[in-house]
Amino acid sequence: MINKVVFISGASRGIGESLANYFAEKDYYVVGTSRNDFNFKNKSKNLFPIKLDITCRESIKICFNNLKEKNLLPTILINNAGITSDQLFLRMKDDEWDDVISTNLTGVFNLTKIFIKNMIKNKGGRIINISSISGLMGNPGQVNYSSSKAALNGFTKSLAKEIGSRNITVNNVAPGFIDTDMTSYLQEDAKQEIINTIPLQRLGNIDDVSKLVYFLASDEASYITGQTISVDGGLLMY
Repeated sequence: MINKVVFISGASRGIGESLANYFAEKDYYVVGTSRNDFNFKNKSKNLFPIKLDITCRESIKICFNNLKEKNLLPTILINNAGITSDQLFLRMKDDEWDDVISTNLTGVFNLTKIFIKNMIKNKGGRIINISSISGLMGNPGQVNYSSSKAALNGFTKSLAKEIGSRNITVNNVAPGFIDTDMTSYLQEDAKQEIINTIPLQRLGNIDDVSKLVYFLASDEASYITGQTISVDGGLLMY
């Protein structure tokens, strides 16, 4: 890789925060974003928090120019930001659909579109999309979320075929039930019910995801592209 700058959307908590800390500990410079003002709990000098709405293309352009001035354009882009707005389909409002698609899918397009040109210029890069097991197996009450995450599979495969000759890999990571604040709302009975369906008999932890993403970002994964890899303890098997 040409330099060691990672850009992670949705880095203020959960999997995104874990990824930011993991890469910072490996001596990468990490630009992490959130739609709200935030600071990393980890005070590493390698972490750079930025407020950014990834659905706003003008804000992304400004962010790009600021990073370019600071020589912080990434060679590794991790599209992690995502939202949920769960509702049964017959009750789902238009904005519950639009907001989820705009962030989870169009946001990935917006960020990738602006950063990919520099990767092509430098003849190398890594793009890693964070999807979800819901995008592979579906989930009641999540037609919007599952659709947005399923679309990342096609996005990943198509883009990988377009830019593979430029030494840029594109992969998709689909976490299952990971022990984060997004699963903390589950009652113990409901949580145990889920665990009973997982062959490894536990929820995943955020390091399970971070280790895979770090591998896919490394030179050791230079011959892996266009793949969707589940981190789900065996919940979904083909």
